[in-house]
Amino acid sequence: MRLGIFAKTFPGTEPAAVLMAVRQAGYETTQFNLACAGLPSMPDAVPAEAVAAIRAAARSTGVSLAALSGTYNMAHPDKALRDDGLRRLALVIEAAAALDIPLVTLCTGSRNAADQWAYHPDNGRPDAWSDMAAEMEQALALAEAAGVDLGIEPEQANIVTSANDATRLIAEMGSRHLKIVLDPANLFEHATPGEARAIVAAAIDEAAGHIAMAHAKDRHGDGRFATSGQGIVDFPDFVARLKAVGFGGSLVTHGLSADEAPDVAAFLRRLL
Repeated sequence: MRLGIFAKTFPGTEPAAVLMAVRQAGYETTQFNLACAGLPSMPDAVPAEAVAAIRAAARSTGVSLAALSGTYNMAHPDKALRDDGLRRLALVIEAAAALDIPLVTLCTGSRNAADQWAYHPDNGRPDAWSDMAAEMEQALALAEAAGVDLGIEPEQANIVTSANDATRLIAEMGSRHLKIVLDPANLFEHATPGEARAIVAAAIDEAAGHIAMAHAKDRHGDGRFATSGQGIVDFPDFVARLKAVGFGGSLVTHGLSADEAPDVAAFLRRLL
């Protein structure tokens, strides 16, 4: 397993400076965001010079690019906004292919029009699933043409809330280019340590063979998110179970400050 961190953890819009901060904090790979190259995360265009700068930064720092963020609200109630998101995703996928980044991460979305990461009671309706699935089908056509995989992350506030939902969507899409990004802290909200451990274990068993990346975020029992190692997620058990199902990809932490990054790297590296 390779140890990584969200590039956006570190301030700056120069790829070389951001990736050097990643390296100096103790990480060997990163989930990159085009904001770290001075662009919107979901841009209208990705200039060739931006691609060249990102490529040069990865080469000079030795930090590999495990994934590129391509998140937009794939279940937004306004189809025009979904169409615009898909248009922008096509540019992100094209940039990932140009940079030899194997994975573009997605958000399966929410009916919450103001916040794609916020719950809405209509998320469980069949039409929300069908709208998201229609977006995914189009996104996969783009990814397959570019030779890039797409990663969906089960999140309690989104349409895909669980590993079961994720494998259902993979089966419906019938594409080897659709993968799972598994974050243990997004698999539950309120739980005891024992309940959290059981939920995460069952999710790994369900997702085995489909996991492209693991995330390392933590959560307190009352629902608040936490820095890795500070909440109730049993990270030794999480990493051991990932190893047991043959996962050898990147473990990428996020939801922490730049100042916390070195200590989290030391904590996670001991488990790897």
